[in-house]
Amino acid sequence: MDYQTEDIRNVAFAGHAGAGKTMLVEKILAHAGAIKAPGVIEKGTTVSDWDDLEKKHGHSLSSSLAGFDYRNTHINLLDTPGYPDFIGAALSVLPAVETVGVVINAQRGVESTSRRMMSWAQSQDQCRMVVINHIDSDQADLQAIYQEVREGFGNECLAVNLPSSNGKEVIDCFFKAEGESAFSSAENAHTAIVDQVVEVDEELMEIYLDKGEVSAEQLHDAFEQAMREGHLVPVCFVSAHTGVGVPELLDFIVRLLPNPAEGNPPHFKNGFGDDAQKVEVSPDPAKHVLAHVFKVSFDPFVGRQTLLRVHQGRVRKDMQLFVGDARKPLKISNLSTPLGKESSELSIAVPGDIALVSKVDGLSYDDVLHDSHDEDLIHLEPLNLPTPMAGVSIAASSRGDEQKIADVLLRLTASDPCLRVEQDPVANETVLRGTGELHLRMAIERMSDQYDLKVTTGVPSIPYRETIGKTAKGHCRHKKQTGGAGQFGEVFLEIEPLPRGSGFEFANKIVGGVIPAQFIPAVEKGVRSVLNGGAIAGFPMQDVRVKVYDGKHHPVDSKEVAFVNAGRKAFLDAIANAKPLVLEPVVNIEAMVPADNMGDIAGDLSSRRGRVVSTDVASGGRMMISGQAPLAEMTDYQSRLKSVTGGEGSYNMEFANYEPAPAAIQKQLMSTFEHPEED
Repeated sequence: MDYQTEDIRNVAFAGHAGAGKTMLVEKILAHAGAIKAPGVIEKGTTVSDWDDLEKKHGHSLSSSLAGFDYRNTHINLLDTPGYPDFIGAALSVLPAVETVGVVINAQRGVESTSRRMMSWAQSQDQCRMVVINHIDSDQADLQAIYQEVREGFGNECLAVNLPSSNGKEVIDCFFKAEGESAFSSAENAHTAIVDQVVEVDEELMEIYLDKGEVSAEQLHDAFEQAMREGHLVPVCFVSAHTGVGVPELLDFIVRLLPNPAEGNPPHFKNGFGDDAQKVEVSPDPAKHVLAHVFKVSFDPFVGRQTLLRVHQGRVRKDMQLFVGDARKPLKISNLSTPLGKESSELSIAVPGDIALVSKVDGLSYDDVLHDSHDEDLIHLEPLNLPTPMAGVSIAASSRGDEQKIADVLLRLTASDPCLRVEQDPVANETVLRGTGELHLRMAIERMSDQYDLKVTTGVPSIPYRETIGKTAKGHCRHKKQTGGAGQFGEVFLEIEPLPRGSGFEFANKIVGGVIPAQFIPAVEKGVRSVLNGGAIAGFPMQDVRVKVYDGKHHPVDSKEVAFVNAGRKAFLDAIANAKPLVLEPVVNIEAMVPADNMGDIAGDLSSRRGRVVSTDVASGGRMMISGQAPLAEMTDYQSRLKSVTGGEGSYNMEFANYEPAPAAIQKQLMSTFEHPEED
């Protein structure tokens, strides 16, 4: 089907594991005629979970795209993983869509990932909707779930259809508004929607107040405006098991969800830092191309595959496009529309469309492609994805596999923005970090299954950091005479602490040329050598500002190496007088547990030097416990939680901040460190 921007609907299904997103996609595809029959998760035949590891474990590990046509509309449907450990893989693809549909299991209610997805979409100015799934279940209290959604997400959540006949059918509340539900009438629900929608359009409100009714056609534009402004979050009821509500959901997607020209514009910027300016991007096919890479994967046979969203202009097959400020363009030789693992060839991707690009090695996650050097510095605002804090050390099981490990880790991190590789020179170990134990376990398993690479794993060292507690000054005169030309450099500097998370700042306050400008980078190099290797315990230093304000040089003996050493030693001298300390990483924890186990879990958290921040009642006799604890105390938390709750507890963990480690731990870490001497 040939289609234009106004014919496209981009939707991502997000929500907690077990909400039924993957099977809902299957029912939608089958009803739309994109597949002959719905697949089965247990048989590994679903469109979304086509990866071998997903088939093996029976749940989504990464986001998958299904592009299909229905009623003269092209729908791009993203199925995202729901386990908290894979939250990064879900969040990272959401900029590709206008609408985020949060899918909720009617048997379990609003769960942690659902709340995070709803909050994230709201913070990114995306349209939101709620899909309540499994309405056919005997265990589902649909009225209570609907109320929980409205209490948790706001009264702007309003039903556009309602379940009827014990979940055997749904009744329309927007277009026809006829029939009765177990807890509301279609007429009352329709009135609630109209009242909410007309509030964003004064002219429409006058018509409504004057005539007492407005047609669905009159409400259309205001309906989408209300969604864009977050004034309305539509709620749909479905059953991915029986298919009830699926035709109505598809009809709603086609008729009422915004197309790429109607959704809120993406957050593009031109330039970086303080000079960055907001850029207005419009889905105009006549303008320069702007396309954003939001997912990278690796196929054993095809190689690197890239999903990109076209925001402006048209991307044609065999087109030459630039990436960032690169001078050499890349040829887009393979362009297609994916339906899970399968794909159909695409000659042109219009503005708003999502396309798969294969066999182009120069593309990476978050790249922006363009066809003019005027857009060299345009990029999307960086996403605040979860910081990978859980870690596992990796070593080769067989001699000679070191290079293969490096190559495979490069592919894993390229395809998952929440996987990170660290080299710890102090412990002489390679550490793979992710967002949780399951996340790391799947990565190690992928190394074995997909890349035939066996590795030895272990518990990594904790990523402590160093910082200072007060302002101090440091000085070093580096003078060395070895016969002939010598070495001379003298540096005076001042250091001061910065707020947590600020990183490092270096300022040149030299006046009068007492240190020539060509030697200032050498001073900074010396300072950074201490930052990377640590000053008191061997951990990277952060949250420090260094100001070089005085010094001396010699017209003959001053060299770069002299100022590198002088800068390094002056920095160490200042640190010694600045109350240096060791910081430990602290993580936020959310644990969903049976209410009977709340006391035991709260006590266990306290025993780990943690604290409970809040407790909330969840549906199904469960409690949500939110708290904080040092990462060093959380290594066995997964097994402990399962033991206490009989396997019914779940949790997610996310980096919070760095805080000073207890004095005893600081003393122990400092006692084993010897700073390498350098001339």
